[in-house]
Amino acid sequence: QVQLVESGGGLVQAGGSLRLSCAASGRTFSSYVMGWFRQAPGKEREFVAGINQSGGSTGYPDSVKGRFTISRDNAKNTVYLQMNSLTPEDTAVYYCAASIRFTYPVRRSTAYDYWGQGTQVTVSS
Repeated sequence: QVQLVESGGGLVQAGGSLRLSCAASGRTFSSYVMGWFRQAPGKEREFVAGINQSGGSTGYPDSVKGRFTISRDNAKNTVYLQMNSLTPEDTAVYYCAASIRFTYPVRRSTAYDYWGQGTQVTVSS
């Protein structure tokens, strides 16, 4: 069992940056693939970044590639999402998630076993 708590969301102007953090409880954080997803009102939950257990493999959809960077610090049980060049289309609730069943940054939400409560990111134009 792992509990995930996101932080770092807020209101930012278009073109700005935010860094989200997700702190995990438990001693097995380094065993999990970690992912970030987002969900905007009226839309399905969307994968935005994933990272494997060691941090050596990451994955992004084209919509955020080159703007978002996922990283992790296994000593601090924390995964981060650095978001740059934000646009209003990035406005959503952002969730971090953990998967025990995979060894690569899987993109399907159903592959993840644990979820945080989400943090709101709002980008104004």
